[in-house]
Amino acid sequence: MSEKPILPGPGPIEGIELKTALEERYLAYALSTIMHRALPDVRDGLKPVHRRILYAMLQLRLNPNGEYRKSAKIVGDTMGDYHPHGDQAIYDAMARLAQDFAVRYPLIDGQGNFGNIDGDNPAAQRYTEARLTDIAADLLEGIDEDTVDFIPNYDGTKQQPVVLPAAFPNLLANGSAGIAVGMATNIPPHNVDELCAGLLHLIKHPNATIEKLVELIPGPDFPTGGVIVEPREAILEAYKTGRGGFRLRAKWSKEDTGRGGYQIVITEIPYQVQKAKLIEKIAELMTEKKLPLLGDVRDESAEEVRLILEPKSRTVDPVLLMESMFRSTELEVRFGLNMNVLSGGQIPNVLSLREVLSQWLEHRIEVLVRRSQHRLKKIEHRLEVLDGYLIAYLNIDEVIRIVRHEDDPKARLMAKFKLSDVQADAILNLRLRSLSKLEEIEIKAEHDKLSKERREIKQLLKSDELQWERVSDEIKQTRERYSKKTALGRRRTTFADAPDVEVDLDAALAEKEPITVLLSEKGWIRALKGHQDDLAKIDFKQGDALKTALQAYTTDKLILFATNGRFFTLEASQLPGGRGHGEPVRLMVDMEENHDFVEIFAHDPSRKLLVASSGGYGFIVPEEEVVASTRKGKQILNVSEPEEAAVCVPVEGDHVATIGENRKMLVFKLDEVNEMSRGKGVILQRFKDGALSDVRCFKKSDGLTWLDSAGREYSLSWSELKEWVGERAQAGRMAPKGFPRSNKFGSAF
Repeated sequence: MSEKPILPGPGPIEGIELKTALEERYLAYALSTIMHRALPDVRDGLKPVHRRILYAMLQLRLNPNGEYRKSAKIVGDTMGDYHPHGDQAIYDAMARLAQDFAVRYPLIDGQGNFGNIDGDNPAAQRYTEARLTDIAADLLEGIDEDTVDFIPNYDGTKQQPVVLPAAFPNLLANGSAGIAVGMATNIPPHNVDELCAGLLHLIKHPNATIEKLVELIPGPDFPTGGVIVEPREAILEAYKTGRGGFRLRAKWSKEDTGRGGYQIVITEIPYQVQKAKLIEKIAELMTEKKLPLLGDVRDESAEEVRLILEPKSRTVDPVLLMESMFRSTELEVRFGLNMNVLSGGQIPNVLSLREVLSQWLEHRIEVLVRRSQHRLKKIEHRLEVLDGYLIAYLNIDEVIRIVRHEDDPKARLMAKFKLSDVQADAILNLRLRSLSKLEEIEIKAEHDKLSKERREIKQLLKSDELQWERVSDEIKQTRERYSKKTALGRRRTTFADAPDVEVDLDAALAEKEPITVLLSEKGWIRALKGHQDDLAKIDFKQGDALKTALQAYTTDKLILFATNGRFFTLEASQLPGGRGHGEPVRLMVDMEENHDFVEIFAHDPSRKLLVASSGGYGFIVPEEEVVASTRKGKQILNVSEPEEAAVCVPVEGDHVATIGENRKMLVFKLDEVNEMSRGKGVILQRFKDGALSDVRCFKKSDGLTWLDSAGREYSLSWSELKEWVGERAQAGRMAPKGFPRSNKFGSAF
């Protein structure tokens, strides 16, 4: 490699900082990507590549009722004239516009293999053919009537449109997706019938609320159907802000197979999900035993989608099976909404639903005005010519004489009959055979007709009201052509509420049987069959003993509360049997060695818990908030050393009794304790020395009850408790006579 420096060419050299130069170039690259590749124009909903493909096909006269042409020809012309990029990139973009499973309203009518919902690629360009669809024709309508601006192509040899006239609301109808530099767009497709209804309402009520527009345009309409289960509030918020998402599920039904058996039939899958890969993924999850409720999956699709799911057993609930499938597979997806588009072809903006509709309407008004002005110029030119023809007809002999004998007939005609340059040229260009048609009545009839049209156009251009009426008529025609009554226009995606089902796969497979859960002092756990009361004969490892016993069922979730303030969750059906000594709990959950378990109980989602630390701080937490989804558990009560979590009891009644290690007891109202989902809590009882030992919630009418070491029950009525009644955070008074030396009220669960 040469060591000579690379010198700049001739001309003045201007010094510039490297940082500034890099910033300028990166910004230029970013803007180029945003405007010329990634983001669609709000007016026609197209990116440059799609716009150039359609315009190239128009130049090739590939009209909807015309002949098909080879895709290779279309790609070649597009690449050579307008889009100097790779042919494969152009063909991929073109093929997508022809796929009815990818585009809600296809813009290209393809002939041949253009791919399928399984994810197979289209055939090579040389094997497929294409032409424009009626919808593409709507987008291009009037493009040669000065409705839009044109700019030079990449090499300046041809002109290309900046935007299409777009008599079809393509941006929302077909959606768009793209990734630019620092921004992206993702717009789902919608139903044109609903869009037209929203547009007509917006014309009548320019300040229409998003709420009203969402009534008319309830949500996306995907080409592959499916069911949207997103709440209406979330959909409304997404359309207000231009950002959000939609939960989209496969459409399924239960099909009886006889003898009490059934199978699930899926007829519609979510948008942009490849069917073959979906089935492959389901089979893979079955192999990994991550779909325990599913017995088999097979594809019986022909023209229509038909996926069969067979349950593991007849007893499996179909709703529970499908909820587990939605959670684990792409039978449910979340389609994001990010309406980041180019406003006016220049400014990237995240627009609301109303803003997108409004800007399209403004574009249609501009197209109407420009088209009308173009037509007006044509009419005025023709009227001028007709005036000249009328003069020529009335003076035909003199006109012929001048043309035959004068050296400069044009100048002589203009001087003799006071003709304009246009009129003189028109008369001179007349063929002799046309003279027979130059009858005064026909000229005057055409003149009157065009004069009337001119007056109408001038009225149109002067009146905003007439312009909006014309645009409304165009929208009504579009709505009629693509109404929900037509095969193409019918709504494919439906709406539903997701069932409120807690998916517990292990519980779904487990039969409900009574068990007795034993937790030892050293943290070994096991489950004995049946509800057993006599546990005296139960053996433990040497040096170990029973810490707590719990009667539960195999379908229960077990909640463990540890001294670090964390809650852990175990499935009762997964516990080791009672023949041995069980297994250490620490193998099932990730808990530090220096901490221990405080309490174990069966989960009740309708219940609330009071948790407290040894320092006397605590709060109320809904039990559904403490369920942990991982081995690491869920931190609920925040504690700092030397304090630790000490108490977890169910909330019931209207009062709380606390007892400290100093044997001082305090009774106060339950209302004084805050309800939280996580934190340190409020001080329940104040201690000068010692720590909190136990807590109990009770009803004022029932009084306070506790158990002594022998299991005997003691209780004090409210009148007997009055000397201990106070307010939260007080120190309390010495416990009543007969209270256990352990300073515990007994088992709370």
